[in-house]
Amino acid sequence: MFNFAKSMLLAVSASVLNPVLGAATVRINALGDSITGSPGCWRALLWQQLQNANIKNTDFVGTLAGQGCGFTYDGENDGHGGFLATGIVKNNQLPGWLSISKPDIVMMELGTNDVWSHLPTETIVAALTKLVDQMRSQKPTMRVLVAQITPMNPSGCSDCNQGVINLNKAVVAWAPTKSTAASPISVVDCFTGFNTATDTNDGVHPNNSGNAKLANCWFTPLKAAIALAGGNTTTVIPSASTNSKR
Repeated sequence: MFNFAKSMLLAVSASVLNPVLGAATVRINALGDSITGSPGCWRALLWQQLQNANIKNTDFVGTLAGQGCGFTYDGENDGHGGFLATGIVKNNQLPGWLSISKPDIVMMELGTNDVWSHLPTETIVAALTKLVDQMRSQKPTMRVLVAQITPMNPSGCSDCNQGVINLNKAVVAWAPTKSTAASPISVVDCFTGFNTATDTNDGVHPNNSGNAKLANCWFTPLKAAIALAGGNTTTVIPSASTNSKR
């Protein structure tokens, strides 16, 4: 005879191991500049990793369509080439984008062009603060993942990488002060291990190696955010074993 209580426990355990079962669809917006969107093939690799992990309750959203990365993927995003975090704030562009995409999670990788424009670190962080405020106006329970941006060494900008280091350090200090229980902010380290000499072709934009590293840095934090936003279901899914006689 099959122990019914044991069968129920096994079914619940299985559903916890696979949080997709019964979970709500989670809308995810990748917000950034050309590193995110032109073509931003790390997003394609990230989507592929989620699929391989059987995390399929996702809908990537944004005002821009995905670009070709060698295979079909869910590629909508808001990776606007050449945009600055400070410029998005100045032009009040984010509220309009969010009203279209209506995300549950925002993956924000902004600041590269601000650093490249030699803007002060505190000015960039102030822009990030405003962007988070606008995200919460759209959805008070927005989950925000903020990147420590990748290193950069473009021609003619000898101080850019130090600017990135300064910004990333400031983001780590800023995030806990801005995070709330309803709308948590998680910092995603996309800086460590990224090498401008081998992971870019121009000192800034990721090549194939860089795209793989970016996908890897985002995967675990995004997986956790999806599980929380979509709900770690504990629904009991009937199986052959649970249908055994009691």
